[in-house]
This record gives sequence, structure tokens and C-alpha cells, in this order.
Amino acid sequence: MWTLKRFLTPYKSAAILAPLLMVLEVAMDLLQPKLMSSIVDDGVLAGDLPHIVRTGLFMLLFALIGWVGGAGCTLFSSKASVGYGTDLRQELFDHIQTFSFRNLDTFQEGSLITRLTSDITQMQTFVQMLLRMFIRSPMLIIGSIIMAFTISIKLALILMMTVPVLFVILYILISASYPLFASVQNKLDQVNAVLQENLAGIRVVKAFARAGTEKKRFNQSNEDYTGTAVKAWRIVTLNAPILSLMLNATIVAVLWFGGFQVVGGDIAAGDLIAFINYVTVVLSSLTSIGMMMMSYSRAKVSAARINEVLHTEPDIKSGHEAQSENALPNQAIQVGSNPASRATRRPGEVEFRDVSFRYDGEDALTGINLTARAGEKVALLGSTGSGKTSLVQLIPRLYDASLGEVLVGGVNVRNWDLQLLRSRVSIVLQESILFSGSIRDNIGFGRPDATEAEIRAAAQAAAADEFIMNLKDGYDTELGQRGVNLSGGQKQRISIARALLMRPDVLILDDSTSAVDLRTEASIQRALHSLMKDSTTFLIAQRISSVKDADCIYVLDEGKIVASGSHDELMANSTHYQSIYDSQQRKEDVQFG
Repeated sequence: MWTLKRFLTPYKSAAILAPLLMVLEVAMDLLQPKLMSSIVDDGVLAGDLPHIVRTGLFMLLFALIGWVGGAGCTLFSSKASVGYGTDLRQELFDHIQTFSFRNLDTFQEGSLITRLTSDITQMQTFVQMLLRMFIRSPMLIIGSIIMAFTISIKLALILMMTVPVLFVILYILISASYPLFASVQNKLDQVNAVLQENLAGIRVVKAFARAGTEKKRFNQSNEDYTGTAVKAWRIVTLNAPILSLMLNATIVAVLWFGGFQVVGGDIAAGDLIAFINYVTVVLSSLTSIGMMMMSYSRAKVSAARINEVLHTEPDIKSGHEAQSENALPNQAIQVGSNPASRATRRPGEVEFRDVSFRYDGEDALTGINLTARAGEKVALLGSTGSGKTSLVQLIPRLYDASLGEVLVGGVNVRNWDLQLLRSRVSIVLQESILFSGSIRDNIGFGRPDATEAEIRAAAQAAAADEFIMNLKDGYDTELGQRGVNLSGGQKQRISIARALLMRPDVLILDDSTSAVDLRTEASIQRALHSLMKDSTTFLIAQRISSVKDADCIYVLDEGKIVASGSHDELMANSTHYQSIYDSQQRKEDVQFG
């Protein structure tokens, strides 16, 4: 937990001022019982009204000073804790952004959301309590015990016998609650995971009339979380009645023995009242410490979960000899028709040398050898699970090859600067992910500085401009989360436009036209042929008709390349390709025959 204290450093002044102001409040609070004792003994019993008024005014003054100290402590502790939580949340989010796909596979999305929200809120609350209550309660206990000893050593011994017993009880309760709070956060992870999955796939749930099943699944996760939380808090709630019982028993004992001392003249009545006040403060503060220790238990669990993410090193990093803009031979090519848009770009040659890739202990690719020269159109064909997506994800280093080398521009991708590599390689994934914001913002996601003309040109190439302009607000149309107000084909076309706008050296289309009709797909293919003629294009498609014009088609089966060549060559020499072609041709004959 204390490894996260560095996030308080920027707020060091506030973190120091808060406890100092709390010391002022505690000092003023500790004076109140003494002044009350003086009012009783030297004012009421002595019939001295001026003394009562004078001492009463002092009590009001000290109370006001204490209020200023308390308010100041709250202000500065809030400033420090909120700043702490903000910076911690930002660093955690930034660190997650550095994760590779393999890193992200180790954490559920729901778990990461819980850590970014609930766990950091726990830490923020704990920091505020640390700067406020963790100062106030111990100081009140120490100060009250000292003041109690100044009044009566004999009565103070009663108090000293009670305090250790209470500490033992607190220790037992905290030890019992810690593992339960760890379980509570894990159960909350599961609730968030089910919730996130359901909301993301709510249309599928409705389409298949599975709302009842999803309700049961969420109810199960919710009940598990509730049951564990109730069990944890049941232990916490034992704290209050036990401490209350000890408090009342101690006060009864003090009144019993103190009453005899007052009668015997060993202690003044006002001092007994003050002593009881100090006893109440001590035991009430112990109750507060008990609750704070429970908060500490929860914060400790949250800190461990946050550190688990922060201490997870990204398994994909820029190489020690990271390539700069001028590290490789450059080739000038024209990008767009505007002379101002000409740029010096790196050739897009891609090569796989004996590449193998393991995912979750299973071979996804084995012995892949493949070369795609700059400007070529390469198609990948194969059944589901044959390794097509795994292969293209190795190019921008979304994953790293287990064996062999992947080269872009003649350089191993492990030696590239990641930011630079991924700016040269654009990929349109199988699932079209759009973000909340305008259509213009989504297309310009990779190039926020793109001009209106460039954005429209990319949209036209992706056959998206026409439907966008038919929308009420055109390119300013606001999209809902994940682009829910667009069809699947429209989302795919915007995703393609987003990739084209990058003018990449390597363009990867991972089954990215599956939701568009054949006419639209043909239009997109023609635009790609013209616009991306100097870029290397990797095309994953289900339909052979989509890849017939590729320079080279690679057929994959169970993670291996089983055939390669042009459409005509494969039709003549590859039984795998012929089988795929025949099955698709039969489907078309049935559909249109």
C-alpha cells in the first residue's frame, strides 16, 4: 500500500497542513472538559457567576478555534486525497494503454473497470481518513489519557485496563475481515464483467430473447457479491456493540469508584465530570479507530489490486535500438491529389521468417514464411480458427511472435519504435469499434489534424460519404457508445475510412467488409486499388470473389500455410482452395439459382 504514497508528493503542502490543523482542533477539544470542570467547581459550586461567564466565553473561543482547525483540515485533506485519486487513476489508465493484447487478456474488462473506479475510490477515501481521522483519533486517545492521569491516577488505571482489551478485539475483527474484503472486490469484478458484457451485447440478448437468462446470470453474480459483502460487514458491525458495551461498562466503573472518591473528598465533582468526558472521548476514538482499521483493510486490498496492474510490465516494448523517422531508407510517394499532402514514407514490405505463435499454450501459427512487397495486395483465406487474424496482428505487434521474425521495411518489428510502427500500419479489426463523438472525430481518430477534404476523401474511398451526407448533421452527427445508431455495414465503412486516412505503408483489412453488400464491397476495392496502390494491403475475407484480384493468396489451415499463389494458380494446383471455391459456388447457385 505504501508504494502508492508517491502520488501524495505533489500535494505535500496540503498533506502537511491537514494534520497540523487537526492538531489544533484536537488541542482545543481536549481543553473543553477541563474548562467545564472549572465552571462546575469554581463557578457553580462556588456561586461565582463572573467565573462561569468568563470560562464559558473561553470555551466558545476555543471551540471556534477548533472549528477553524477542523474545517481547514477537511479542506486540505480533501484537496490532497482528491488530487491523489485523480493522479493515481490517470497513471493506472495510462499504464493500461501500454498493455499488449496479451497483457489485456490476463485482466477482465470488468476487473479493470473496478480497479479504475471502486478500488481507487477506496484509496482516495483512505487517504482522506489518514490525514484527518487517523490523526484525530490517536491524538484524542493519547491526550485524553494524559489529562485523565492529571485528574486521578487511580481512576486512570481503570481506563488503562480497558484499552488493551479493546485493541485485542479490534485486531481480531480486522484479521477476520481482511480476506473477506479481498473476496468482496473480486465478486464486484464479476458483477462488472457480467454487466459490461450484457450492455455491450444488449441487442444480441434481445434478438435471441435471452433477457431472462441474462437476468439470472446477473442475479447470480449480484447475489454472490451481496452475500460476501454482507458477511464482511457483519464482522464490521460487531465492532460498534462490543465497543459500546466496553464504553458503558468503563463509565459505570468510573462512576462507582469516582463517586466514593468525591464523597471522601479525594476528587472534586467537576473533575469527575471531566474525567468521564475524557473516558468517553478515549473509547469513542477507539470506536472510530476500529472503523478506520476496517477502511484500512479494504484499502489494503484495493492497493494490492491496483499495484497488480501497475507492476504488470507490458510484454511488448519499443526495441533498445528503436527506429527513428530516418533510421531506414525512405521512399517518396504521393499521398492524395493535393501537393501539400505529399509525404516521405517508408516502404511497406512485410516478411515473415519461420514465424510461430502460441496463444494460451496452444499453437496458433506454425512455420509461417511469407513475403509481401510494397504495393502488393495479399489475401489470407482459410476456415475459422486457421490463424488468419493471429498472423496479421503480429505485423503492428499487437502480439509478438513466439518464434521467428516479422519484418516491416526490412527491419524486425521488435526493433521499431512502437508509436512509429503503428502509425505506419493501419488495421481494421473484425469488430468495428467506434467511439462516442461525431463521425468526423471517429474518422480522424488516428489523425486529429486531418483537414475536412482529407476526411471526406477517406470516407468517399470507403463508400461512406453518401450515407453520412444523408444524415441530418452529416459529419457532425453524434454517435452513441460503440456507434449504436449506425448499422453494421456503416460502422465498417467508417472504420475503413479511419484506416485509410492514416495513408499507411501497410493496410490490414480483417474481414472488414463482411457486413456490406457486394456492390459496396466492389466500390471499396476499386477505391483501395487506386488510393492505396503504393501501400501493401493484407486482406482477410470469407468470399473468394473478394480476393480473386490479389497479387498472392495464402491459404491457411490449422495455423499453417497450405497453399499460395494467384487465383488461377490455386484453382489449378490447390485442393484446399478448390474445396473452398466449390463450396462457395454451390451456395451462390442455391441462393441465386
